[in-house]
Amino acid sequence: MKYAIIETGSKQYRVSEGDVILVELLEEGKKEVTLDVLMAVDGDTVKIGQPTVAGCSVTAQVLGDEKGEKIRGLRYLKWEGQRKRYGHRQSHTKLKIEKISL
Repeated sequence: MKYAIIETGSKQYRVSEGDVILVELLEEGKKEVTLDVLMAVDGDTVKIGQPTVAGCSVTAQVLGDEKGEKIRGLRYLKWEGQRKRYGHRQSHTKLKIEKISL
């Protein structure tokens, strides 16, 4: 089985060809991105980078941008009787892994 460990947005993901993943928001207008590989596995062959594997890359197609689930919070100061509600939705980019080149 062929898979790779990639890094994008200071997070690491384990991906195989054909996977669809959500990553932190990338630049708009790109149809395809190339990601750095930290570790690549192809059957019994394992390549570990220092910090990235030279000559290896992962090509992914950008499927679009999405928003995550709504996170609701409440700030409360008991002495002042102050209450403030807030919400947040994180933006993500949806990627489809097209090719892992070793």
